[in-house]
Amino acid sequence: MQKIVILTGAGISAESGISTFRDADGLWEGHDVMQVASPQGWHQNQALVLDFYNQRRRQLKTVNPNDAHIAIQKLEDTYDVTVITQNVDDLHERAGSTDIIHLHGELNKVRSTGNSALVYDWTEDLNLGDQATDGFQLRPHIVWFGEMVPMLEPAIAITAQADIIMIIGTSLQVYPAASLVGYAKLGAKIYYIDPKPHISHELSRLPQLKIIADKATTGVSQLVRELMV
Repeated sequence: MQKIVILTGAGISAESGISTFRDADGLWEGHDVMQVASPQGWHQNQALVLDFYNQRRRQLKTVNPNDAHIAIQKLEDTYDVTVITQNVDDLHERAGSTDIIHLHGELNKVRSTGNSALVYDWTEDLNLGDQATDGFQLRPHIVWFGEMVPMLEPAIAITAQADIIMIIGTSLQVYPAASLVGYAKLGAKIYYIDPKPHISHELSRLPQLKIIADKATTGVSQLVRELMV
């Protein structure tokens, strides 16, 4: 069974109604990103950060997986599939995908500020005073700017095994996630689906690259039909 690794970014979730990471003005839902997605922002105003992610968590309950998420799941009928996503939502899980690596954490999980290994499922609001079993305040289980990406090494190892790599809805400009395609093995087929594809340095060096300049719901469904023949 061939191995497919699928790298997904904000573009696939945007079609379900989830805002992309940054608006054109550089703000994230009206906030400077460093206020709500950095250790410094957390230390300066924990209440603001918690409220920001509470709003995101509530919004997540109002949206559903789209045709691209569903098409990706269908590939499991024929291929060994791993999804590596930069997204913190659970839309891949809700579409039925079974092997998912979240590079940047998960919105529906929280962890102890005293021990990063203490992680809990969490679908409601998180408030000041909510503590882990070790007595420390809980924080969103999100990889913020300036923090290590603990799932990067497993993602690299899986990417290096892929016979086919699909890149969907990401500009490949956020590192270290953008470096993953550089680990593709010789001969791996690379498909890049995005309405405005950005050809990064890593991508420009890949001879097997095929660009599908379309939105995720259309481009992914088309490609999956081709791969399932």
